[in-house]
Amino acid sequence: MVEFEPRLFDDIDPSERPSLGAALVPIAGMIVFLSVGLIAFDLDPQFPLFWGIAFTGLFARYHLGLSWEDLYDGIASSLLMGMRVILIMFTVYALIASWIQAGTIPGLMYFGLELFTPTVFLPVAAILSAIISFAVGSSWTTAGTLGVALIGIGSGLGISEPMTAGAILSGAYTGDKQSPLSDTTNLAAAVTDTDLYEHINAMRAGTLVAFTIAVLLYAGLGLRAAGAIPADRVASIQAAIESTYVVSPLVFLPVVVTFGLALRGIPALPTLGTGVFAGVGTAMLVQGTGFAAAWSAAQSGTAPETGMELVNGLLESGGLIGGAWIVTIAIAALALGGLLERAGVLAVLSHHLGRLCHNVASLTGVTAVSAVSMNILAAEQYVSIVVPGMTLGNLYNEQGLKSQNLSRAIEASGTTTSALIPWSSGGLFMAGTLGVPTLSYAPYYFFGFLSPLVLLFMGVTGWQIVYADRADAQDTAAKSGGAGSVTAGED
Repeated sequence: MVEFEPRLFDDIDPSERPSLGAALVPIAGMIVFLSVGLIAFDLDPQFPLFWGIAFTGLFARYHLGLSWEDLYDGIASSLLMGMRVILIMFTVYALIASWIQAGTIPGLMYFGLELFTPTVFLPVAAILSAIISFAVGSSWTTAGTLGVALIGIGSGLGISEPMTAGAILSGAYTGDKQSPLSDTTNLAAAVTDTDLYEHINAMRAGTLVAFTIAVLLYAGLGLRAAGAIPADRVASIQAAIESTYVVSPLVFLPVVVTFGLALRGIPALPTLGTGVFAGVGTAMLVQGTGFAAAWSAAQSGTAPETGMELVNGLLESGGLIGGAWIVTIAIAALALGGLLERAGVLAVLSHHLGRLCHNVASLTGVTAVSAVSMNILAAEQYVSIVVPGMTLGNLYNEQGLKSQNLSRAIEASGTTTSALIPWSSGGLFMAGTLGVPTLSYAPYYFFGFLSPLVLLFMGVTGWQIVYADRADAQDTAAKSGGAGSVTAGED
């Protein structure tokens, strides 16, 4: 992961620093362009984002006085930071296609349909995703492998794809937040100068509460789905899969290889890349696919003819080339975020948000708003962690709060909400990988809403708020009228 060092408010020369009003101009422009393009004319997001890039660039050049070189550098820095995300996107699309061609995902669907019932599917899918994500340290790896198979299993059981996607994401981000292998978890600890395990411990209680509520909600949805599946559907789906693929334990070789590397701590990109090779090899070994045909499937996607329309739709994929549509949106959003960062817009907005903080409750709320805002404006979850983490640290010190309060706040509200923003890297990746539009799965991604809500509850009530020492805790509680008062040092 490329280190991202944003321009902070105090680092910008006052003569070059935009006013709050000026900083809001490109934000307003972006909102207008996206609204007009997406809603009024039903366009894809690429060109509305391009309009925003042009408007922001011209405004920064001729009103704020930045040079063209400054603007290019801003775009380049943002794209460099996001290059890992882009490469993972392409790799995951190739992996999905290779695993379908290998029979891996069809095999997971085949056996999964025997193990699950509609009643328990959603809560079990969430819990299983959480376990895998914790083990491998990546919500994206979980969604791109196990998640794709769970979408197919859920569809076979008569569960709507948006519900299944919501359950997968709730589990994936829960496990990611608690894993010491997660890059966002390590980043949140690093930018706030917090010990990694103190950060994880600080997140545990709130994460558990939010996830438990989410699982209960999925259990309720599962009860409503019970009995909705036709009696012969599972047998028909399994027959369609068997008619096209060899179903044997050997088709799970790519799963063993990929998760084995992830469990050994190998980073996501080489792990997923190896998974592509394993998928292609398994397609040749087990399915009898030729060398060129196996790699062509990884590149251009799959379109099996199983004799059952439902199964055909579930096993269609775009391959490496199919990822281009999603990646072009990611590139445009990253470019726009880079311009906003280089122009000082993000720094000014964070600074003025920080001025609203008067006690623990308001500080927690401002941190959450700042993290979500960075997801919306910069379209990258790393920025939602780094900018608030580096901007608001002094305010937490002034309140006598330990740094893990800040690290918890930026991850509980930044990492988890990235998948709710359609043009953010998280939203783009999850929608493209799972085949469910962001706004379709968003109402069922319960953890994405519950995590920041539980965080705000902590700020208001003082539950799990940790102070540097008892004296600071008592003094701050007195100044804030009781909000945020706890026993110092409790976690």
